[in-house]
Formats: sequence, structure tokens, C-alpha cells
Amino acid sequence: MESNREGSTHSIHATDDVLRAGLDEIRASPADEGILRLIVRRPRPDEREVLDKARLDLAEGLVGDSWRTRGSSRSADGSPHPDMQLNLMNARAIALIARRADRWPLSGDQLFVDLDLSAANLPPGTRLALGEAVIEITSQPHTGCRKFVERFGVDAMKLVNSPLGRELNLRG
Repeated sequence: MESNREGSTHSIHATDDVLRAGLDEIRASPADEGILRLIVRRPRPDEREVLDKARLDLAEGLVGDSWRTRGSSRSADGSPHPDMQLNLMNARAIALIARRADRWPLSGDQLFVDLDLSAANLPPGTRLALGEAVIEITSQPHTGCRKFVERFGVDAMKLVNSPLGRELNLRG
């Protein structure tokens, strides 16, 4: 049974066996020319807007996103971390984890790409062209948290935070 209220979805989460069985599909993501599958803006905590197009800005990141208002435990003063403006997630990974396309935005990521995001393919410093914008891959991981567990289950969080999940950058 499911609820439509964000953050309180009570669906059956993918098990560790199901998630690991899908890793080969994720590994088959294109290495060079990917496809942007979804853009999600987070105007306020726990709110999501699916966009057809977006504007990226050096200072703001995804224009209209609440990134600038979110503190980070990874910055010395707790301010928003400059290397975490945008969060990319592998579209094949979220398809496996979320199990339904309408649940992708719940992940908290902004750009969902069908592209090999692994550290071997896109090491920190790599630049990617997204339309007219150019973004740079940083070393800051986007890992699973309490909300991610609530929405997708503990097995999904363990996988994305595992050494293998970090190697593949399942959450960018």
C-alpha cells in the first residue's frame, strides 16, 4: 500500500538481491554520450518540481533550487558546500532503486542521466556538457541518508553507500 505524501511512501522496497541483480544493467550505461532523463528542482525541503528545461548558474547551481539554503556537515562552517551544487544520479540506478518513474524525484537528486558516472569513467575534474552549460565532476559523494532509507529502504542505502556503490557513483 502506498501514500502520495512525499516522504511517507510505504511501498515494498527493492531487496539487496534485486538491487545487486541490476548492477550489470547500470554498468552498461553509456561511457561517452549520455542522455539527460529527468531534471528535478527542490524549491524547499521535501518539495520537488519536475522540469522540462532548467538554467544552471555558477553561483546558484540549478536556478530556483534550494541548494544555497542547505547547510552541509562537509563544509568547515556548516554552510552549503560549493562542490555539491548539483547532484547527478545514474538513471538506471534510480530506475532499479525507485521501481517506478514517478518516485525518482524523491531521491533528492536533481539531474538523472543515462551515463556511466563511475569514478573510472568520470574522475573528479572531468567536465560534462549539458546543453549550453558545462559542469565539473567533484570528489564530493552524494550518499544515502535517513530520508533515502525511508523512501527506498535500507538495502538501497547500503548499496549506494557501499564501496561498490561509491566506485560506480550510483548517486553521483
